[in-house]
Amino acid sequence: MYKFRNSLLLLVASCAFLFIFSAQTAGAAGPGSVTMTVTAVGKKDAAPPEIKREDVQLFLNKERTQVADWRRGEKLYLAVLIDDSLDADAASQWDVVKEFLKAQPPSTYISVSYARNGAAEVVQDFTDSHELAGKALRIPIGPGAFSSPYLALMDLMKRLPAGPAERRSVLLLSSGIDYFHGNFPMSPDAESAFTRAQKENINIWSIYYPDAGHLGSRWFRAFRGQTDLSRLAEESGAEAYYLATSEPVTFKPYLDELAMHLGNQYLLTFKASGGRKGRFQRVKVATELPGVEFLHAPQAFLPPEK
Repeated sequence: MYKFRNSLLLLVASCAFLFIFSAQTAGAAGPGSVTMTVTAVGKKDAAPPEIKREDVQLFLNKERTQVADWRRGEKLYLAVLIDDSLDADAASQWDVVKEFLKAQPPSTYISVSYARNGAAEVVQDFTDSHELAGKALRIPIGPGAFSSPYLALMDLMKRLPAGPAERRSVLLLSSGIDYFHGNFPMSPDAESAFTRAQKENINIWSIYYPDAGHLGSRWFRAFRGQTDLSRLAEESGAEAYYLATSEPVTFKPYLDELAMHLGNQYLLTFKASGGRKGRFQRVKVATELPGVEFLHAPQAFLPPEK
């Protein structure tokens, strides 16, 4: 009888704890809340320490704002988008890409798509079988597939599962050249893409690789394409990787760094209102921990009042 009473009390206490925890989580992500992905970066490529909520400072338009919730984002949806206009030599990097995909934790769901004619052709939908995702890689078509990688990116973002309260990333392999609208001063599709990414909490990482054909080899086109890829990454809280305007010898150092970034991400939630229609607002996430900085989108979309 004594053991039964203790077990019953333990069960009641556990249920009460779960109820309170669930209520707090629901409240943090409830109406009028904004969730954004924050990546912790260590000094000189070292792994950062575990970050606690009390270590984080949030500023909304330079005004200190309370952090409602700070937690590890265990599940990740990682969409690999390959520009089909890339030079066929890009396929020589696929073994390295496959190693990167296989090394992701079981909580990462991966899809593989190709950007062609302004749309994303999905060849492998999201799966937790990383080996299966790697098998979806094929040789890019090259000439004849020139379009806008940013239109294809927006098409892909429409299909990403879950919502802003989940971690979602896109790895874009592209020259960044917009053959529909051009890249000067900036591709309008690239701007639309990072605006959508900010609104929906999507990180867009990119690796530059030259296009097939002589048009993609022109320095000015390649430079402007890289500039747009860099802006796209920065505005979405991610990074762009490239080696001048030449093809990289190997993707491995880029993918190793990306793997570390993906393994040190948090979901930050704060309460805010965007008025009647909603609006974008500048945000800054900081810490006083030595040797630690954060990657995050420079602005977030504040939802409209209901």
